[in-house]
Amino acid sequence: MVEKLKTKTQELTKAELEIMQILWTIERGFVNDVLAELPDPKPAYNTVSTIVRILEKKGFVAHRSYGKSHEYYPLVDRNSYTQSFMVSVLDNFFGGSASQMVSFLSSNRSISLEETAEIIEMLNKEK
Repeated sequence: MVEKLKTKTQELTKAELEIMQILWTIERGFVNDVLAELPDPKPAYNTVSTIVRILEKKGFVAHRSYGKSHEYYPLVDRNSYTQSFMVSVLDNFFGGSASQMVSFLSSNRSISLEETAEIIEMLNKEK
């Protein structure tokens, strides 16, 4: 069962996040299943296995044993991780100010009128 994050989330490395994205998509799988989903050039089996075990130690993944084989599955759902990560970005880089973050994004990335209208619509729905 996938749980929501209860404590401050550890930030995942790029490699860990790539593996988590795959596990969130396939929901459960063996290291070979994860490896099959990775783009070429594929890392070594042992590399993927090590990353999955690190994710398990961090509490993001668990496994079910079938003899010497392990089927891994996420313990943290994608939305919970995303929410926790974005709150951390908001707090650490923008002093908790959503308007400062939006200002930063709009000045550093062209936001179309359509996207602006969508943002306004989302904000109006929240109120």
